[in-house]
Order: sequence, then structure tokens, then C-alpha cells
Amino acid sequence: MAGARDRVLDAYESLLLDHGPASATLDAVAAAAEVSKGGLLYHFASKEALATGLLDRLRERSARDAELMRSDPDGPVTYYLRTSVPGAESPAGLTRTYVAALRIADGSTTGGAVRDTLAEVDAQGLAALRDEIDDPVLAWLVQLVGDGLYLRTLTGAPVTGDVTIDELRERLRELVTDG
Repeated sequence: MAGARDRVLDAYESLLLDHGPASATLDAVAAAAEVSKGGLLYHFASKEALATGLLDRLRERSARDAELMRSDPDGPVTYYLRTSVPGAESPAGLTRTYVAALRIADGSTTGGAVRDTLAEVDAQGLAALRDEIDDPVLAWLVQLVGDGLYLRTLTGAPVTGDVTIDELRERLRELVTDG
């Protein structure tokens, strides 16, 4: 069973994802986490501290995700694209936390910290791709393809036209191998 701190962060993520930043008050987070407000304040003394906790979680999950990318038997590229498609979630839980952080990226007190953390996370992913891909431009293109797939998931836009995800993944694999 998750500890109170993790339950609070889980509740904060859920409120951000399901209802947006305005709904993620300390009272609402405490209620959703099934802890007292005092229990929440023990772990996170303010809403800013809660946001910082979410960003710390994002960094931890990003580091774990980069490890999983590097150790995937099919390689970092396949792992990255597999976890970028609709309905996929990184085994490290990165996807959910990343999107929750996006929800607070425009906050006046947390925006800069969120953007800096997202840049760190993106750099970790790119570094893991670079373990497999020598060409920095090709590695970045693969990352952008994964980002685009994920963006389509977020917006509800169709993911494919005449090309399946498996065909896209295979073609990128060919480019990486031939590059």
C-alpha cells in the first residue's frame, strides 16, 4: 500500500489531470488522498511545495524510464515509440506525471520550475535515444516523432492515416540501423 506522501501526489496528479489546476486545492488534494489537511501539510507545507514534490517525482520517474529505455531488449527507440502511442504508459509511471506537470506549467509561481524540469526530462530521454543512435539529428527526430504521437493522444486527434504504428516503428528502426 502506498504511503501518505505517495497518496497525496497521486491525488494531486489525478485532480490536475481530471479537473485542471484550479481544482487542485490543498483541501481537495487532502480529501482525494484520504488524509487530513494536517497530514498533507506534514508532507507538503504549501501548494508550491506540492508542485515541487510533483516535479521531484517527475525527475525520479524520468530517471527510471531512461534506465528502462536503455535496458529494453528491443532498444531505446522501440521502447520510446511503444510508450508514446495511445493508451501506453511508461512502466515507470512517467507519462501520467509528465502530463500532470504540463497542467501547472503556466502557473505564475511554478511555471519556470516546471519548464526547467520538463527540459531535464526531455534531455534524459534524448540521451537514452543517443545510446542507440549516433546521429544527433536522427535521435532528435525520433524523439519528436514520439512527442507527436503522444500529442495526438492528448488532443484526441487521429494517430494514423495510411500508416500503422508498427509500420512507423519499423521504418524508424530501418533509418536508425542504416543511419
